[in-house]
Amino acid sequence: MPQSYTPEFKKKIVRLHEEEGRTYKSITAEYGVSKASISKWCSEFSKECRTKALENPDIPNEMELMKENLRLRKELEEAKKENPLLKKSSGILCKGNRLEAYRFIEQYHELFGLRWLLRGLEICPNAYYNYRKHRKADYYANKAEVHAQIQEIYHIHNGVDGYRSMKVYLERRGYSYSTATVHKYMNTELGLHSIVRPKKPEYEHGKPHKIFDNKLNQDFTADEINRKWCTDFTYLFLSNHEVRYNCTILDLHDRSVVASITDRRITSNLAIRTFQKALESQPPIKGGLILHSDQGSQFTSKAFVEFCESVNVTQSMSKAGYPYDNAPMERYFNTLKNECTNLYEFETEKALYQKVEEFAYVDYNHVRPHSFNDYRTPYEARMAA
Repeated sequence: MPQSYTPEFKKKIVRLHEEEGRTYKSITAEYGVSKASISKWCSEFSKECRTKALENPDIPNEMELMKENLRLRKELEEAKKENPLLKKSSGILCKGNRLEAYRFIEQYHELFGLRWLLRGLEICPNAYYNYRKHRKADYYANKAEVHAQIQEIYHIHNGVDGYRSMKVYLERRGYSYSTATVHKYMNTELGLHSIVRPKKPEYEHGKPHKIFDNKLNQDFTADEINRKWCTDFTYLFLSNHEVRYNCTILDLHDRSVVASITDRRITSNLAIRTFQKALESQPPIKGGLILHSDQGSQFTSKAFVEFCESVNVTQSMSKAGYPYDNAPMERYFNTLKNECTNLYEFETEKALYQKVEEFAYVDYNHVRPHSFNDYRTPYEARMAA
């Protein structure tokens, strides 16, 4: 059985559509009236109003009044929108930049309405929709440019950079991207991966055999420069498999290499020469300096201990067989081998010595970002101290 509606209800529906500007769809959703019924009622009401107006010209046409009220309401809404629009878009209107206008519409279309903005800025809808269709052209062009930069940096540095270091190098070239984006571009899209450091082997923790107490206790931070240094030896190979030994000293304040010497033999003399070179490279050190090392015979030798005492330096030593007590040195030597010596074949010891010094004093101290320094170089962190 068809549902019947009262004249008052029908007039209410007509008023919602003709005077308030409600769409058929919204009225149907709210009142459950079909679109055909709404259209029919509006037509009937319009005929009724015209008939009354013809019969009695003094009576205003109610349908025309509804339409006039709707027109005035729309004009008022337009006026309310125009003031904030002029404030927000004045720069765009002055510049006459069509691309800026498109971006403005994308940002404010929900506030003002898309078609209203297109009319207000005198932009053809087709032009705007074409822009939206091709709006990612700039994105893909910029992405291709960054890809090229990543590949260039990666190959210049012999493939040693991970995505965190790559982010820093890109920022130095004026490209600011998040770590996640650089990781996606570098590892996922370009398939470029850094040389992965091998996992540290398991060690048997030896019983404490302290020639000197461990004064750091794995506190590898220093509030000032030249307060805590650490040192150690590592082995390096020539192309004919002959071994050379490097002794390096790091300042724990910023992880900068203070001194580095490579020689044929691993002796206390090499340790003393490296320490002496480090002291001479710095201004006179006032206050206490701690030099931390492992319990190698070179550092526990009479000659080395007496040299430390002569320059008023306090020695500190790791637990025997426990390399984690000197982790910064382990980290540095890992970096030295993975990012430098393992990438080359050294025919002569001179070439090896020169490359190791160049890496320590130039690449490591001045170029390579270090996570300990919030990805500043050791030199930058040292200058900021």
